[in-house]
Amino acid sequence: MLDKIKNLTAEIEALTASSTDEVEQLRIKYLSKKGIVSLLFNDFRTVPAEQKREVGQKLNQLKTLATEKINALREQVAAAGESAEAEKIDLTRTATPCAEGSRHPLSLVRNEMIDIFSRMGFTIAEGPEVEDDWHVFSSLNFAADHPARDMQDTFFISRNPVDVLLRTHTSSVQTRTMERLTPPIRIVCPGRVYRNEAISARAHCFFHQIEGLYIDKDVSFADLKQALLYFARQMFGPETKIRLRPSYFPFTEPSAEMDISCNLCGGKGCGFCKHTGWVEILGCGMVDPNVLEACGIDSKVYTGYAFGMGVERITNLKYQVKDLRMFSENDVRFLAEFDAAH
Repeated sequence: MLDKIKNLTAEIEALTASSTDEVEQLRIKYLSKKGIVSLLFNDFRTVPAEQKREVGQKLNQLKTLATEKINALREQVAAAGESAEAEKIDLTRTATPCAEGSRHPLSLVRNEMIDIFSRMGFTIAEGPEVEDDWHVFSSLNFAADHPARDMQDTFFISRNPVDVLLRTHTSSVQTRTMERLTPPIRIVCPGRVYRNEAISARAHCFFHQIEGLYIDKDVSFADLKQALLYFARQMFGPETKIRLRPSYFPFTEPSAEMDISCNLCGGKGCGFCKHTGWVEILGCGMVDPNVLEACGIDSKVYTGYAFGMGVERITNLKYQVKDLRMFSENDVRFLAEFDAAH
């Protein structure tokens, strides 16, 4: 009996546990009615009379040791759990719960547009919002007396010694890229642009554009049309139709404006498309040889196409947002409507 008590004492002193379930299993094993220590007390009656005093003391000491050890393990496991929970608490968070936000609708549409063009091999190019006259106007074949240079359209920062202004289109990124790289060039230029216009439901003094440029040998208008058809069907659905109407831009020749079949009525005619069945979404054309030469590209060797569209315009068509001002007012009730599109 004394040997059993000695072995159990060493065994209990070495006990460990990592969870409350393990502690409970140890309590049942040693201290329950059918536990090891309790069974030793049942065997106590078989101990010779001359050993009962010593064995009884040892048994009581064993039971006390087992109780204290299991209680200590229970406290240790509980303390470890509290410490782990405390480590999960972010003390930098506000005490008031914050609702999870969602992406801005312009960001959702911008990312989708970039993803479509990236599948056609276009890469992203970016440039400064504060620009000079050369990259915004002169290099793009704007005449010195072109109306877009007038103060009513452009935010000028300074006029001397050179004109410094807020860019009116992201075409300035195209000219900077053409000056820096040798064709082939295939880029899309997303960014914010500024124009000195009265703010209303249909116009704003700043908005967002995505422009594209592709320059290589033997690039044709057919290549442009195919790229834009692919974009329109990926963005608005496989049944979408496009049409190109002749237009004029200083930096492209020939130039065109592109319409898509109305995605609300399917081209049948409704109030949104003014009962024409068509909605304009972008301008495009073949890069004017004068623009290529101004940027150091041989127009006798290379040709290219360019296009540009407003992100707000595409977002309006996709989500039927009627007032442009809602995009910049940061009304959480408006932004919450796009949780599902996140």
